[in-house]
Amino acid sequence: MKSQIPMFKFSLSQHQSIGPAQLQALWSRACQSSDVSVGRDPPRLGGDDNPTYSLYASPRIENLPLVESRLRMLLEESRLRASVIVLHS
Repeated sequence: MKSQIPMFKFSLSQHQSIGPAQLQALWSRACQSSDVSVGRDPPRLGGDDNPTYSLYASPRIENLPLVESRLRMLLEESRLRASVIVLHS
């Protein structure tokens, strides 16, 4: 198993969601690699009603700013309004 670390986290606007297969495909396109994984944390108790999604990749991923730009563009193209947080730079 190859080592992956969390690169980004995001949550979507209310009443929006994304399935694991669609998220995996979107993240793979943003990284231009199939060696990626995704995760979903349920909403926090007492917090908002939205889950948090995590995007994982190799720490050796190249040109992370370009990957971030593609990620934001792909989320927008999918009509998903996301609040993206960069975890690793």
